[in-house]
Formats: sequence, C-alpha cells, structure tokens
Amino acid sequence: MKPEEKELSLSELQEAFRPRPRDCHKGSFGYVTLLGGSLAYSGAAKLANLSAASLRAGCGVVRLAVPAELAGAVAPYLLESTLCALPDEGGSALCDKGAIDRALDGVRALGIGMGWEENPVYLEILRYVLTEKTLPVVIDAGGLNALSRETCLLNHTACSVILTPHPKEFSRLSGLAVSAVLENPAQVAAEFARRHRCVVLLKGADTHVTDGTEIYTVRRGGAGMATAGSGDVLTGILTGMLGYLPPTAKTAACAAYLAGLAGEIAEAENTDIAMVASDTVRAIPAAIKRIRAADL
Repeated sequence: MKPEEKELSLSELQEAFRPRPRDCHKGSFGYVTLLGGSLAYSGAAKLANLSAASLRAGCGVVRLAVPAELAGAVAPYLLESTLCALPDEGGSALCDKGAIDRALDGVRALGIGMGWEENPVYLEILRYVLTEKTLPVVIDAGGLNALSRETCLLNHTACSVILTPHPKEFSRLSGLAVSAVLENPAQVAAEFARRHRCVVLLKGADTHVTDGTEIYTVRRGGAGMATAGSGDVLTGILTGMLGYLPPTAKTAACAAYLAGLAGEIAEAENTDIAMVASDTVRAIPAAIKRIRAADL
C-alpha cells in the first residue's frame, strides 16, 4: 500500500520549536559535527554558514570538521562554533579513523559531505562512519555522490541516516532517470526509503520527506532560495535539530519547513534576485517566532 502525502500540523511544528526551560544549558540540546569541505570547494564563509544554521536551529554546540589545509581559512569566520582540523592530503580529508573518532566524540548527530569533490577517499570515510557509528547522520552534496557508488551501504549501517538529495542527486542514488523522479517524486522517494531503511528528504519547489511509511510534503520557500548554499543551510538546520530531536521523517520535515519559511522571510526583505543563502540563516529566528505565534 502506497503511503499518502500529508502536511505538518501546526501542533507538530510548535512542538519541535517549543520554548525551553530557564534552567537549561548547552548540553541540554546536543553537540553536533559538520564534516565537509575540500580545497576544490573550500568556501570558508559557506562552511561557516552551515555551522551558524545549526546553532540558529537550536543545538548547543557545533564542531566543524574540515581538512587541516582549510582550517586557517575557516577559523576567522567562526564565532560560536569550534573547529576540528582533519589530517589531509592536497586539501582532501584522509580516512583517518582516529581523527574521525575525535571529531565525533560526544556528539549526537553528524552532517557530512558538504563541499566534497570527486575523490574515492570520501566513500571510505562514509563506509567507516555508516558501519562503525550509531549516531544520526545527514548526508548531503558530495556525500550523496560518494554514496551513489555503493548505495548498498545503507542496508548495513548502524546509523540512522537522512539523505537530502535534489532530483539529480536522487537520480544517481536510485538509478532512475531525472524525468522519472520528477514525475512522481513522493512515491519514488518513499520506495527508496523503504528499501534502504533511511529517511529521504527530496528537495524541490515542494519538498517530500519520507521514511517509506509516511510522506510529509513541505510547501515553503521561494525563488530567492535558488542560490548557492541554500542546500547547505538546510543541512545545517537539520543537523542542528538532531542535537535535541529524534532522527525521524517528522523532524526532517520540520527542518525543511523552518528553512523554507526563513527563506520566504529573507526573500521578502532582500528580493528574489538579491537574496543569498546567509540571508536565510539570519531569518531563522524570525521564522521560529512566526511558528510559535501561529503566524503562518
């Protein structure tokens, strides 16, 4: 039986972003790691946007893990986040298991693959993380491209995995033509999620989030979000929320909703032409206020 599409209710959204007790501390909402970047796609400010999005989405601490050669370029952009330099070769992180263990020590969630170029070492890193770790993992961008070469890893993972592809990335993962993905995105995503025991967040004008048994359709966002780094911001938001929420389709759908609503607010202020991804990050607090006030 095919799962039916549904939208998040106001109560589900407000529960995800409910007010916090006065006696909480940063450990209450989790440490998370964002592991990405390469010399080819260094984007120091872009990586900093990722960590800022995670913090704005409510986790306690963000650890940004990047190749050592990029650490000096990224450091000036980081204010609240911590930096973890990974052993590298030519600006690409090595599959140094000890260094990866240190980068993941004590964290509740990992976002991985942002800013990765084509390099076989990244599949090695993914293989190690997915088979040896038990934390929730969000895989995006270059991480999805690496995974597409060995999708069967998803069937042997100890992690809770959330994939965040756009249609072309999903085409590589699934083996379906892009046209087939666009023809019925919700159902093909649900079938893939069911077969590989993961959550799929398939991005688009309408975003479909599914674990194979339920499908949330998120209809927020605008043309201004069609700009470099918007996907990274979503990954940052989702990874940040996994610091304090379970790795479910509902949590991923709430992250997509928050990113889309923040994008709409940013577009209203900056126009659909002039808007950039960091505008969405800055609009996250306003979006949370609107969710809490039921101003949707």
